[in-house]
Amino acid sequence: MEISAALVIVLLLVLAAEFVNGWTDAPNAIATVVSTRVLSPYQAVAMAAVLNIAGALATGTAVAATIGKGIVNPEALGLHTVAAAMLAIIIWSTVAWRWGLPTSESHALVAGLAGAGLAAAGPSVLLWSGWQKVLIGLGLSPVLGFLLGFLVMTVIYRLFFGVALTVMKSVFGRLQILSAALMAFSHGSNDGQKFIGVFTMALVLGGVLPEFRVPVWVILLSGVVMGVGTGLGGWRIMRTMGFGLTKLEPVNGFAAESSASFAILLASSLGIPLSTTHAINTAIMGVGSTRRFSAVRWGVTREIVLTWLLTFPVCGALGFFFAWVLKPIFS
Repeated sequence: MEISAALVIVLLLVLAAEFVNGWTDAPNAIATVVSTRVLSPYQAVAMAAVLNIAGALATGTAVAATIGKGIVNPEALGLHTVAAAMLAIIIWSTVAWRWGLPTSESHALVAGLAGAGLAAAGPSVLLWSGWQKVLIGLGLSPVLGFLLGFLVMTVIYRLFFGVALTVMKSVFGRLQILSAALMAFSHGSNDGQKFIGVFTMALVLGGVLPEFRVPVWVILLSGVVMGVGTGLGGWRIMRTMGFGLTKLEPVNGFAAESSASFAILLASSLGIPLSTTHAINTAIMGVGSTRRFSAVRWGVTREIVLTWLLTFPVCGALGFFFAWVLKPIFS
């Protein structure tokens, strides 16, 4: 089957957005294990790349389907709308990365698709069933992340009260390798699927696939591209997450990663596109708050939250603008 130049351009833009996702979102999965020096950055990136792919392969494609055909009506879209959404994500996430701020690619993607869809076909293009899941995830990730982080850390403090600090570091240094692996796996089960869903949507729009069905090669390709992005540019976000929010020891990293992983895997099983950025950020805040409220650097937190709040309107507006600009070009 002949593949059009427009489809090739769109697929490259999806991969570019996945690469940027590796810069800005995927580092959230390994920031804590690097900051506690349990793993080196290169070890953490290699582990994250493998387990992100494993998570996407092993947990079905419910989240990919929600993104690919549940947010906007794919029948009302064209390749130019997908291209517009990807450009919105690439621009916004690159700007945030430049300042070391973790962005939610989930919300950037949803907002970019919605803005592009509105420019193409008006409000009727939005699908309420998918948006319900997005809104549930939007409310669930920060609340569940913070509460679980606070609860798990409190339970650990009670269970290990009086245990020597050297013993704690030794035990949880080993356990954090497992929790970091689970965090990377859960990231693949949710965030890793989102651009897989968009890539598949583009293949359907371009006539390569007769229906929305995620090929294994798309999962593998997306996982590799995201892993390369994390390896080349993820350190800025790791520094903010691992060192900027609060001081982390292996026990704190274990609690934060375990809490965020549970929240993400729960959402993935329900097909809810959860923000892993929100989940791990707020889990770290919850863990830090168990020491004392001032242990969390709330100034850094305000900058991160402001970036979260701006993501929807900025990416929506950029998606709308680029869809308007690209429509005559792609036509």
